[in-house]
Amino acid sequence: MRPHASVLHLDLDAFFAAVEQRDKPSLRGKPVVVGGTGGRGVVSTASYEARAYGVRSAMSTREARARCPHAAYLSGRFEAYRSTSTAVMAVLRDCSPLVEPLSLDEAFVDLAEAGLADLEVPTVTALAEELRQRVREVTGGLTASVGVASSKFLAKIASDLRKPDGLVVIEPGTELDLLRPLHVSVIPGVGPATVERLRRAGVHTVAELERVSLDELVRLVGKAQGQGLFHLARAEDDRAVVPDRETKSVSVEGTYETDLTDRQQMSAIVTRQAGEVAKRLRKSGLSGRTVTIKVRLYDFTTLSRSSTLPAPTDSPATVARLARTLLEDLDTSGGVRLLGVGVSGLADWIQEDLFATESETDDDQEEEESAEPDQAGARWRNAGPQSWAPGIDVVHAEHGRGWVWGSGKGVVTVRFETAETPPGPVRSFPADDPALTRWQ
Repeated sequence: MRPHASVLHLDLDAFFAAVEQRDKPSLRGKPVVVGGTGGRGVVSTASYEARAYGVRSAMSTREARARCPHAAYLSGRFEAYRSTSTAVMAVLRDCSPLVEPLSLDEAFVDLAEAGLADLEVPTVTALAEELRQRVREVTGGLTASVGVASSKFLAKIASDLRKPDGLVVIEPGTELDLLRPLHVSVIPGVGPATVERLRRAGVHTVAELERVSLDELVRLVGKAQGQGLFHLARAEDDRAVVPDRETKSVSVEGTYETDLTDRQQMSAIVTRQAGEVAKRLRKSGLSGRTVTIKVRLYDFTTLSRSSTLPAPTDSPATVARLARTLLEDLDTSGGVRLLGVGVSGLADWIQEDLFATESETDDDQEEEESAEPDQAGARWRNAGPQSWAPGIDVVHAEHGRGWVWGSGKGVVTVRFETAETPPGPVRSFPADDPALTRWQ
């Protein structure tokens, strides 16, 4: 560990749901669930009001609806999340050149490079408070939970201790005192299955985990996870804050509060991500040759695998097929906290897909694209009732801007309000009403 508390972890609280509540005044203070809205959907983020009913990320939308039927279920607006995230990351980079984003809504910051007069607890605490206030200002009121400690591991734990809108600074020398009484589930990667294995061995707290030998931990949970738990139980983590470097690619990724272990679910998620990447490629008039998947395991180990095509493509079916194949070659049995799909080797031309099969019709591609969604939200279709995914921004020639409340049977219902207005009225229109279009 470092001699000073100089690693900061910032986590935007219930990020996607919070952005929706910010932009939709009628949803403030009410349960909001963002993710797939169909029968095969997966929850990406739930507001704290929805979490009170047991709704959580990576839960099936079907189960979420059973637990909280009165919540607003929205398909998500990736561009709104990205623009908000960009503003937050800019604030962090103004503080320090070493910022390591983990996803759209969380990042590590190396305060040792922040140009502070010293790294004593009062100094870093004051900076953390300033960052939280600046984040609130640039995001239009979103809150962030922050942890500061002598390692990444402890900073991450600290940011979770007082959610939402909390700040915890772990004073150097007190790390183990704070860590030992906590339940083993506070350690990243320790999901329900690992908790149960440890419980059977009589291990419930980090203090009890610390007393277990390395050989015994390997026997209980496997070599990779056992070694990781052995070190983390002793607060041993010397990983550096590594800033992301700009790459010429288009990618989508999602981080999940509960580690994913279901292979079928992970396959569906990367399929949905591939569809979103392909949509963004087409929107930009681009295609790409190299498909990459990014997987962050339970122990924060990050893996990536790539496959390169002989010609560039923007086909969602092709990108999804390669992404699933790459995922199949990875051992994800210990749990996955982040999944992502990207396309690089970009070009501004497209060759007919050399890998398409005769059985791949447009309907096949549409089915793949509509599988379990991730943080990017539902696919936009150009025409027809399916265009009106719940939550998307629209504008009516007469009534102005609003968002889709719901649609079906040839009718779309819109609530007319924005972040700058009071809660607005609700009106319904024919789904093919030419006066109603998507707001860009």
